[in-house]
Amino acid sequence: MSNIIPFAIAGSQRAPQVAFTRPELDRIMSLYGRMVAAGLWRDYGLEMGPKFASFSAFRRTAENPEVRLVKDPALRSRQGEWILYGEGGVILKRGHELASVLAVLERRLLKAVEG
Repeated sequence: MSNIIPFAIAGSQRAPQVAFTRPELDRIMSLYGRMVAAGLWRDYGLEMGPKFASFSAFRRTAENPEVRLVKDPALRSRQGEWILYGEGGVILKRGHELASVLAVLERRLLKAVEG
């Protein structure tokens, strides 16, 4: 016999999902566009779940991400809800504000454009 799995009923309780706000996503995608124009990145991925949301940027599609930006609201009152990971999972920057965390990448972009 087959198992019947009911669909979720509209209005039923679901786990809340962590997501980027519109201004946060605008800021992230603006940086992504500038990095693509500089030839540093080619692809990106978004992941949104019940505990965190992340943005990953790739040099090539088939690689591990070069950088991964994570928004984790559970860390808001401690070291900040924003975490920037580099290749290999190394933490590059933590902070309470998105702009200060993205400043690490914007400095890298300035070096690439100047050099």
